Amino acid sequence: MLNYKRYKRVPVVSLAEREWPNREIRKAPVWCSVDLRDGNQALIEPMVVDEKIEFFNMLVKLGFKEIEVGFPSASQIEYDFLRQLVDRNLIPDDVTIQVLVQCREHLIERTFEALKGVKKAIVHIYNSTSVLQRDVVFHMSKDEIKQIAVDGTRMVKKYAKDFPGQITLEYSPESFTGTELLYALEVCTAVQEEWQPTPDNKIIFNLPATVEMNTPNVYADQIEWMNKNFIDRECIILSIHPHNDRGTGVAAAELALLAGADRVEGTLFGNGERTGNVDILTLAYNMFSQGINPELNLEHINEIIEVYERCCKMEVGMRHPYAGKLVFTAFSGSHQDAINKGMHAMKERNNPYWEVPYLPIDPSDVGREYEPIVRINSQSGKGGVAFVMDTYFGFKLPKGMHKEFADVIQKIAEAHGEVSPDTIMEKFREEYLTFKTEREYPFEFTSCKMQDVDDTPCGDTHISLQFKYKGEPMSVETTGNGPIDALKNALHEKTGINVKIYDYNEHALGEGSKARAAAYISVMDLDTGNATYGAGVSTNITRASIRAVFSALNRLAKM
Repeated sequence: MLNYKRYKRVPVVSLAEREWPNREIRKAPVWCSVDLRDGNQALIEPMVVDEKIEFFNMLVKLGFKEIEVGFPSASQIEYDFLRQLVDRNLIPDDVTIQVLVQCREHLIERTFEALKGVKKAIVHIYNSTSVLQRDVVFHMSKDEIKQIAVDGTRMVKKYAKDFPGQITLEYSPESFTGTELLYALEVCTAVQEEWQPTPDNKIIFNLPATVEMNTPNVYADQIEWMNKNFIDRECIILSIHPHNDRGTGVAAAELALLAGADRVEGTLFGNGERTGNVDILTLAYNMFSQGINPELNLEHINEIIEVYERCCKMEVGMRHPYAGKLVFTAFSGSHQDAINKGMHAMKERNNPYWEVPYLPIDPSDVGREYEPIVRINSQSGKGGVAFVMDTYFGFKLPKGMHKEFADVIQKIAEAHGEVSPDTIMEKFREEYLTFKTEREYPFEFTSCKMQDVDDTPCGDTHISLQFKYKGEPMSVETTGNGPIDALKNALHEKTGINVKIYDYNEHALGEGSKARAAAYISVMDLDTGNATYGAGVSTNITRASIRAVFSALNRLAKM
């Protein structure tokens, strides 16, 4: 039984004149990757030094300018990793590394030992300030908790004084979302007064949703309240570190940016404790999809996935935003049809903006391919099959032919599951381009010659046609109002078939002088009322049309 009465509603913020709902995200924040610390500590099998170095190099390549490299005072492997970054000169001049440390002097001293040779570093101290942790974990008063933060700041200040590189202090009131706002501000102000930041040497106040405790709008209210009540705001970088316990980490981060946050700490693909940190890639791609420069190099998502999965020993989910194998895939027939129409409209209108239904971004912009966009299964419709034929193989089936061929593929999907593009093309050849038995497919085109004629009572095209009917060679000469009409007359004269041709389409397959032509013709048997399409391919458009007629006649015979 779900005993919902065991849980208390978390208080919301009273912020009557909130401003964030009327704002828009206009630019990317400062990004800080915490994959190598927060993300790494959540791995079943944490990374070894070589894997950390590879991951660090990837983060640099992606354009991160702030990278948290670990907790060097608490782990030998993280100490050694930091030293290798320094000794091997792997930290670019424009990248600031970040290290986490508790507010204890021997740990802060050890941290500064690990930082020797680093030109720029963020030293990140923290202590939990929430009501619950003060009560059940630390058994301390508000003043005692605040003093931990002040003492930690004083110790960092002491070791930073003689450090030859540039040190920025970051302070996090851990479990901020469970802390009274007035008290969180009181602790941060005490730290600020001890550190004495300036507009040129700012302090980072990181306000983490260590545990997501409410809806994203409440986090935004908390951030806006702090943003408006900090003293000397121009001396502060307001950072957020959302977790994803309620599954709304990305939304919380976006609303917090509206509320005044300058900086986001997160991980690639949202790795982290419990349900993870906020997914920086999703945030960045969301901005990209709105025409905002994310200020990260995210063009090759598959390369990012490959390094992430190998180093973290974790898989990116198939439906993960932007990165999942199926996120640019449409199984639904109506979705497939809309994608198909959207792609064609883009080309026809020469639209400079990406506007395709169901695809918020162009997959090729992130290193994905168009090939996986449409997948065909038993739930797919006529539009999807037509899209595959066009996108993969260049066959632009006429609209009337979409359902006819989709019904053929539907039967395969119902029996065998998902149908690959190659199987679809193979079935198209079998159904329309090649025929196996004379009993089912009695017509076989052999050759023909056509000649335009003038001033004839019966038409303007003369045809000399050779073909087989039920295995018997036949030859006929006749005229008609154009090549197709002449062909129809010739076939009627020799076999007695009585058909009407009522739809004709053609296009080039490929480009250049060696391009082939594809033709599609719809034929109705006037004696039975049956109708079907045929298709033909040739280097000559007239010959392709003739093949299409024979294709349709064979399909009628099979019916």
